Amino acid sequence: MRRIPLLPLLVAAACAVDPIAPIETPDAGVPSAADDAASPPSDDAAVAPAAPDAAETFADAAAPDAATFADAAEALADAEPARSDATPTTIGETCFGAIYDPAARGPSYDQFHPTIGAHCQGTNHQDITDIERVVFLGDSVTVGTPPTQSGDFYRNRLAERLATRFNLEAPAFGWRAVNLIDGVSYDRDSGDFSTCAKWGARTDDLLGPGKQLEQCFPDAASFDKRTLVIMTMGGNDIASLTKEGATSHMPLRTYAELQQQTEQFVQYMRDTMIWMKTPGRFPNGVFVIFANPPEFTDGTGRIESCGLSSIAGFNDPWPNPADLETLVVWALEQYMSIAVDTQTDMVWMLESFCGHGYVATGANADVNNRCYRGPMTERWFDLTCIHPNPTGHGVLADMFMAVVEE
Repeated sequence: MRRIPLLPLLVAAACAVDPIAPIETPDAGVPSAADDAASPPSDDAAVAPAAPDAAETFADAAAPDAATFADAAEALADAEPARSDATPTTIGETCFGAIYDPAARGPSYDQFHPTIGAHCQGTNHQDITDIERVVFLGDSVTVGTPPTQSGDFYRNRLAERLATRFNLEAPAFGWRAVNLIDGVSYDRDSGDFSTCAKWGARTDDLLGPGKQLEQCFPDAASFDKRTLVIMTMGGNDIASLTKEGATSHMPLRTYAELQQQTEQFVQYMRDTMIWMKTPGRFPNGVFVIFANPPEFTDGTGRIESCGLSSIAGFNDPWPNPADLETLVVWALEQYMSIAVDTQTDMVWMLESFCGHGYVATGANADVNNRCYRGPMTERWFDLTCIHPNPTGHGVLADMFMAVVEE
């Protein structure tokens, strides 16, 4: 897809550190994840980690076999429409022409042949209909954080619109508000809505330690309703990777160890999607939409552009910054691979927010930044650097809703 130089800072990701995420309908069954997803480039032939066992702690259903995925992938390729010479040939050209640069380094999504929504807000792998329950999972972007008021959180804006679209009972105030001590919503369940997102959550908190899926699906009855799952996840995993690979970390981590850490957190995300989309788990159907993590430096890695970034510990360099970029780009590509393999959907929060960060907006905006969108462009990040402001939350709600509606 479009290639935006990322740098270490995908740290600017979807979430803060601990407090002080139409081919066929999902009912038809889900193709499994590729057994051997490509690993990030290795400096020293690092041994790939064993697949995490987090899924086994909460689910014993077998994942669909690889043959199912192969058949679906072949059908997807056959269904791709022929293009004329005048038609854009890449996702970047089609959806991000204003900032697309084929020579710049960044995630390449086209290799996975996703189905792209006409809205260009993300993929279109699911026909989302007749929803009876909505579940929010993930990190602090989904929970919501100060100084943004709860009424502006994307999950609250989206909940209102989903309640109207699917004739659901909207959540009450306790669900919409945040417990600033625990970093979660005061009420987990309200109306036809649930949220198990938490500040500081990482991908292993979905099936593993944080048990978000177990909390939101505690018994057999919780699987019966036709369910839509919305999530932001991965920002804290990238933040952790960035800190652990920094020159100040002792002992200094090897590239092989950091590669293994990257593969692990991506695998946790893949395991989660496979778990949710395992045929028969949700007898009346489940749909999943997740976001890739954004970053606040508009693809430059200029952390100092946001004054509070050092407070979160993002001011130490890597011995070789290109190594971090390699790992982050690979992880972002795997997010798209997961969406294609499991026929879930991903919205492009990273790409859409580029040009609305701290480098390309404001009085000192870098007009030569490739994501620069003009002198009147509004910033979408708040003063914490890494969370959306009210405008950013509104945009994210619009992105998720565009995928739901197509």
